[in-house]
Order: sequence, then C-alpha cells, then structure tokens
Amino acid sequence: MINNPGNHTGSTPHHDDETRTYYDTADVDAFYDAVWGGEDIHVGIYTDEHEAIADASRRTVQQAADKVADLLGPHATVLDLGSGYGGSARALAERFGCRVVALDISEQHNRRHRAANARRGLDGLIDVVTGSLGDLPYEAERFDVVWSLEVLCHLEDRPRALSEAVRVLRPGGALVFSDIMADEKTPPEAVRPATSRLSMPALGTPSRYLDLLSGLGLKATYEDRTADIATHYARLDEEVHHRAAELREVISPAYVDELLTNLPLWTDITRRNLLRWGIFHARRPAA
Repeated sequence: MINNPGNHTGSTPHHDDETRTYYDTADVDAFYDAVWGGEDIHVGIYTDEHEAIADASRRTVQQAADKVADLLGPHATVLDLGSGYGGSARALAERFGCRVVALDISEQHNRRHRAANARRGLDGLIDVVTGSLGDLPYEAERFDVVWSLEVLCHLEDRPRALSEAVRVLRPGGALVFSDIMADEKTPPEAVRPATSRLSMPALGTPSRYLDLLSGLGLKATYEDRTADIATHYARLDEEVHHRAAELREVISPAYVDELLTNLPLWTDITRRNLLRWGIFHARRPAA
C-alpha cells in the first residue's frame, strides 16, 4: 500500500488560483464550447488533418478507455482527475455502466458538468467534486481506475499528484493518463512563450513520467502520439483564423486576438517537435 505522506499539496495555492482563474473565465469557456465542441477539452487523436476537433477529442477518450476496459463494468469505480466538462466521465459511465468520481478545480466547469449529467440521465452514476489533485480526499485503495487527460501539465508538484493517484488505486487497478510534455532535449525557455498563457509550469517529459511510475511500483507503458498534438494545434489555429469574425460574436474581441497570437506559437513548437504527447497506462500489482 502507498501511504499518504502528509499534507503537502500537488501544486501551490497560488498556482491553483492561477489555473482556476484561467479556466473560470467566460472567454475560455466560450472558446472551448465554440471551437473544441464543449464536451471533451483535450488533445485529439486524428484520422486526417481536417477532422473535426470534437471527433478527434472523443477518439482520445475511446482509446484511453480501451486500455482499461478489462477493469470496467457496473462493479467498478473510476476517479477522473481534472474532469473538465465531464466528457470522459459521461463516456465511461455510458459505455461501461461504471461509477465515476469526477474531481476538478473549477466550480464553473463542475456546474456545467452536473447539468449535462442530469440532462443525460447520468447524475446517478457520476459524482462531481470540486478539489485539487495534490491532496485527494479519499481513502487508500478505493478506485479500480484513476484517469486523467492533460491535467498534470498544470501542476508544479507532479510527483505528489501521481503518488496520490496511486495511493487511492486498488491493487490490480490501473492508472491511465495523457499529458502535454516537452521533448527530452527541449529547454524550458523554448516553449515558455506558448505555455505561459495556460498557467503551465515547466513541462514534464515521457522518461520522467515513466521513472516516477516505476518508483511508485507500477508497471507502465507509454504510447507516443506526438504527431497528433501537431495536428491538433494546427486545427485549432485553422479554426480560430477561419472563424475569427464569428467567434468575436461570442468571445471578447481581445481574447480572440490573444488566440490569434498564441495559437501560431503552439503550432510552431509542435511542428518543430519541441513537445511530446501520448497516453500512459500503468498497472498496480495485485496484492
């Protein structure tokens, strides 16, 4: 059993506040709704370079779920860390009939999440909780699967967050997550102009995550999907430039201008292979 090492948190209160402020703004909410589809707000897995962003994002959920499908069913409980609008939680509950505890730092996200669950008749399977990843309010060995898509990149203390995730994972359970990372050779300053707007500290790397997971006693694999993050940001950049006039009707013009400046930076660093993206799948040994 992984013991809870104390009250140390996975990110400082100041950084939590920065992240919460970013995601709770009306402009960010409207952008994710209008451009990302309003259901899944993470990097997509693409079949072609022109595919709809929402369709590719849903494919990421499907392929991550495939990795842990053997553990899921009406008997299982999943902890979704950084659940956003709840797209993953609803997809898992609908596909497997499992219970999902969905934790997110943004109360605005959580209000929207609860309303969507109620409309879909899933509020009996999904418990939406406001909280931080660094100090989970759950007993050890509670969950069959711990799940997270592009959330760890926002944390300053990723080792603590992963330790907490493993602490609440039952023996034989699985941790599955994706994240935006730096290439092993990328200096932090090379990507900071793009990442600073999203309240991201220095990014992790695939090897660092694999080392952390091994140190926590998990057997882990990493599926590299770096080509998809390049396609994803190219698609976001394309959508915002093509629909700029329309978006200014639902998003403040100043924020649209900020997107028009920032998204080309992301397109550039992904095309130059300065970033990495993929899906980690780790199993905790059975007792």
